[in-house]
Amino acid sequence: MMKLRGKLLLVAIVPLVASMAITAAVLRQQQHELSSRQQALVRATYNDITESELRHYVALALSTVSPIYNTGRNDEETKRQAMRQLAQLDYGPDGYFFLYDFDGTNLMHPRQPELVGRNLLEMRDARGLHAIREMIDKARVGGGFVNYTWNKPSSHEEAAKLAYVTSLERWHWMIGTGIYTDDLDRVLAALDRQMQANLDATMRWIALAAVASVAIVFAAILGMSLSELRAADAKLTLLARKLVRTQEEERAWLSRELHDGTSQTLVSGKLLAESALERLSVHDERVRPVLQRALDRINDALNSVRGISHHLRPAELDTLGLTTALRQLGEEMCEAAGIGFTLHEGQELPALSDEIKTTLFRVSQEAFTNVIKHAGATRVTMTLDHDARGLRLAIEDDGRGFDSPAVAQHPRHGIGLRNMRERLIAVGGSLQVTSQQQRDTGTSIEARLPPEAIRRFAKAA
Repeated sequence: MMKLRGKLLLVAIVPLVASMAITAAVLRQQQHELSSRQQALVRATYNDITESELRHYVALALSTVSPIYNTGRNDEETKRQAMRQLAQLDYGPDGYFFLYDFDGTNLMHPRQPELVGRNLLEMRDARGLHAIREMIDKARVGGGFVNYTWNKPSSHEEAAKLAYVTSLERWHWMIGTGIYTDDLDRVLAALDRQMQANLDATMRWIALAAVASVAIVFAAILGMSLSELRAADAKLTLLARKLVRTQEEERAWLSRELHDGTSQTLVSGKLLAESALERLSVHDERVRPVLQRALDRINDALNSVRGISHHLRPAELDTLGLTTALRQLGEEMCEAAGIGFTLHEGQELPALSDEIKTTLFRVSQEAFTNVIKHAGATRVTMTLDHDARGLRLAIEDDGRGFDSPAVAQHPRHGIGLRNMRERLIAVGGSLQVTSQQQRDTGTSIEARLPPEAIRRFAKAA
């Protein structure tokens, strides 16, 4: 089952991303339609302007040759004179007038003189159009426009061209001029590129807005999750403290019960056995060994109960204080294992709450247990000090080390170290373990409690 945070994330992000995607798609479609309409409008406007301009050019050419044409003369000299005047009417690198007779023979071409005298009636352009035939047909009916392709003088390449033609009917001439329209295609392509660049920029902004929105939603949900996690962690820490306190209270109760109840019962039994042993007569010598063994068993049980009681909750921790309890703990455990023990005391400790004293005592118990079980050490040194940085408890041995990071990550090893660390974290402290595997440089365990933790738990107590 998906967690609630994941569901909230999906509910918040999926509609947002979907709306951004739909917006982007609609915007792209509108841009395509706008581009098409813009191209059509630009092309129509350009065509209108071009057609008007071509009409004007042809009218200018006709007004130039009209004085000659209107003389009514049809001789060749008169026609050559008219041709010379038309040939001089250039406008720009690609603007010129051309002249054909109605049979399709080129009479004048300022840019391509090699065509003069050739019949081009059947010539086709790059699109397969009989361009000259089409223009002659338009001229014979009073004039018109023709779209075709022709060699462009400035580039010497085939290019689209729009021409306007009319006729000099008495001479059977078709006169015309044209404007190359490939520049329009370049302008339209530039407009397309500009619109595409604008669209791409808009898409980037939409994507950036989508990413920012997703990041904000994710951060909000993460913030909620962290807040819940902190609250849960605080509750868990409080629960752990209550659990440790309950355990210590149960240990203290059991220690008292063993000391005041079971221990006293065993003492009474021991006294009765000793009294019975003293009253035995000479004739009861056979019973004496049995009573002596019973008395030994009672002594063993009494010592065991006293040891268990002390281990559960040392009376010194409550009566004599933390330092004395730690010294007795170290001396008893190390002496039993044949290990030397030294305690170094620094400044006098401040008033500590029962929780902190119990935590430091349990951490020391676990540390001594690890040294005895695993280190093979010959000496253990404990340092208990207090300064401006807080309280410091360090336990160092000269035995075998271990791989501290590997042990900390192993699921089944290092449980004692994790318990020590968790106990200290629960009272606001920290644990630092320093050790190196396969080296007899020993292990150092250092517990620290900052001043604020000591004050906080002192107030709570």
